[in-house]
Amino acid sequence: MANTSQSRKRARQAETHRQRNAGQRSTMRTAIKSVIAAINAGDSDAAKSALAVSTTVLDRAVTHGLIHKNKAARHKSRLNKRVKALG
Repeated sequence: MANTSQSRKRARQAETHRQRNAGQRSTMRTAIKSVIAAINAGDSDAAKSALAVSTTVLDRAVTHGLIHKNKAARHKSRLNKRVKALG
């Protein structure tokens, strides 16, 4: 357990940040899965709208330092390619 007041505060902050990051990570993964579900269902309009939502969620995750910008770009590129292939 943390001994100094500084280390106790850092432990509190780390737990707060961990919970916030977990929530944002869950939101990001859910957005990606909604695009994939729409693609698998063959619904082009739903896939396009879900792609728009997931793009903003991924960009926000990059801004908050949750993921690297290249990882977000990779996800967006692959999802966009699959949506375009849908027609």
